[in-house]
Amino acid sequence: MPPIILAFAGSTRKASLNDAALALAVAGARNAGATVEHITLRDFAMPLYDADHHHTHGVPEAMLRLREKMLAANGILIASPEYNSSITPLLKNTIDWTSQSVNGTSGRLPFEGKIIGLLGASAGAFGTIRALPHVATILSNLGAIVLPVLAVPKADHLFTPDGTVADEKTAEKIKSLGVQVVKFAKATR
Repeated sequence: MPPIILAFAGSTRKASLNDAALALAVAGARNAGATVEHITLRDFAMPLYDADHHHTHGVPEAMLRLREKMLAANGILIASPEYNSSITPLLKNTIDWTSQSVNGTSGRLPFEGKIIGLLGASAGAFGTIRALPHVATILSNLGAIVLPVLAVPKADHLFTPDGTVADEKTAEKIKSLGVQVVKFAKATR
């Protein structure tokens, strides 16, 4: 049975550089034999995490749906934009909600032992390299196995205006991250 990989970006912008770069990693994972579900966090909208709200209202239905997808996956590909040199509020909130205990099961369960391929793309020269260690630390603390991160600078030049790949060398590096997630997911199953 092929490994199952879940993929999402910490951005829901229509023209997200991170989601476009993530699509290349997804292609690499599929080419390596994985079943990949590339989702948008827009379909899993959750309120800002608040412990009082959580205590009063329980967990959002969207969190339960996303958590189920995470539990079913052998690995996760995440593309993380950078806001003020750190993690985006959307990605942090998603992690904060999905790491909550549900019906007595550990909040670490969706992350523990999961192979994570983490990349970040930006139009700037640093390619989210300042944010990626923050995200990696959070995920590692939840028990995930985070592969070496991949920063993609000048990602606005990765594709031509018609959507074809303009920078094959960088595209191959991104696809390779998808391949590595599949390789390690197979080895740890």
